[in-house]
Amino acid sequence: MPHATTRSRPARRPQGQVRVRALRWDDFPELVRGYWHLYDERDRGKPHGITLFGEKPTLAEEVDWFASLYRRVLLGDAICVVAEVAGRVVGQCSIGRVGRTAEAENGHVGLLGILVEHGYRRRGVGRALMRAALSRARSRFDVVKLSVFANNYGAKRLYEQLGFRLTGSIPRAVRRRGAFIDEEHMALVFDRRPGRRENR
Repeated sequence: MPHATTRSRPARRPQGQVRVRALRWDDFPELVRGYWHLYDERDRGKPHGITLFGEKPTLAEEVDWFASLYRRVLLGDAICVVAEVAGRVVGQCSIGRVGRTAEAENGHVGLLGILVEHGYRRRGVGRALMRAALSRARSRFDVVKLSVFANNYGAKRLYEQLGFRLTGSIPRAVRRRGAFIDEEHMALVFDRRPGRRENR
């Protein structure tokens, strides 16, 4: 999922150093707070590139989401990193296995999602998160894919700089506040690692 807004403005560094680390169990409250804030942004008409549900999920639903993500991380079927600035979690990036197992026919493909809080976008946080997640993904996946709003030019630029290429699009894929937004699909194919056997 994309993280940058559609507006173009000069990139500024966040106050404090960006620290990227692996997901921890106690990150749950801050990740939920950041996600719920996206619904407030949408209600105020502020642009962002995350596809949301019709209504803000309940706390119980968020517990289920986080427990599932954390379990997949422990099992090796997902990667998740978070960004901290001045000790506060301000974003996260995950890459989850598309197939049910690594042996599945699509088990070599990962699906990337990213979220950066308002106030920290276009300041290098998303780039730091993606670099860390993709570095970890190289040993686990052959392909990483994502989707992005077609009008999210800043996010698309970042993805292209990190090696993603456009693979297709869906017109009017998202309906927000009465307006339709096209969605584009992008993929990054890692170079095959020496000595790795292909599944046949």
